[in-house]
Amino acid sequence: MKHVIALDVGGTGMKAALVGADGTLLYEARRATGRERGAEAVVESILDFAADLRAYGEEHLGESAVAAGVAVPGIVDAENGIAVYASNLGWRDVPMRQLLGERLGGVPVALGHDVRTGGLAEGRIGAGKDADRFVFVPLGTGIAGAIGIAGTIEAGAHGYAGEIGHIVVRPDGPDCSCGQRGCLETLASASAVSRAWAAASGDPEADAADCAKAVESGDPAAVAVWQNAVDALAAGLVTALTLLDPRTLIIGGGLAEAGETLFTPLRAAVEERVTFQKLPHIVPAALGDTAGCLGAGLLAWDLLSTEVSA
Repeated sequence: MKHVIALDVGGTGMKAALVGADGTLLYEARRATGRERGAEAVVESILDFAADLRAYGEEHLGESAVAAGVAVPGIVDAENGIAVYASNLGWRDVPMRQLLGERLGGVPVALGHDVRTGGLAEGRIGAGKDADRFVFVPLGTGIAGAIGIAGTIEAGAHGYAGEIGHIVVRPDGPDCSCGQRGCLETLASASAVSRAWAAASGDPEADAADCAKAVESGDPAAVAVWQNAVDALAAGLVTALTLLDPRTLIIGGGLAEAGETLFTPLRAAVEERVTFQKLPHIVPAALGDTAGCLGAGLLAWDLLSTEVSA
């Protein structure tokens, strides 16, 4: 059965699949990234995982994968197939496409940025599949974004498009690792909510999920922490929709798992802020933590269709 290899590399774990031409997941697997072993060991783990997936396809599906797609975090030069920099994995200028191509016997390989790749999947087969223009915003350790336009993701001139987490929403806010103050991700990411709730509750182990539960039970301190994050997020999203005029805003990541505890006040806060702008649909992501892997598969199939049309 004709298939491609899809790999989504995260800071702690790797998700992988063999994906059929119709998007069917023919086989799924997960492994630890093992970043504590160093950058070179992580790269070797990726190559080994891809090689094992290729061998599985040959044994169980009757043929070798026809292409591969891999999504990685950090700064990515997708055009040249280079994983430029990832602070949480410690690598610089890794020629990922070349290395994977060599390990996989010369098949074509597509490299993508993890959030943009996840956004591609959400846009084509997930929450944005009926939207010609959307913005995908996962709220996790940080906040990133993917700008969807007519079935593709806009990377920008230098590959930095969509960095919504570094929109300054409160100029007198907390210091951000990017060098600015009051960036959106310092106030509304899952880790920001975790920090704020740990401080407010006096429990250093408390996290954003605990805060959401406390909000649902009516805890006034939790409600204050939550509303502060929602207000900051709404400010950032209104800036994004003012610039981009999306039809749909897709919110994913750990914070979105709070469901309507997040979405009901967030929709209200965005609606309060818009003036002339058209209010987009604000919806939860549909694909969960499989989005990056599914998107990597789409990148691989896109690569084949591009080669055929060329």
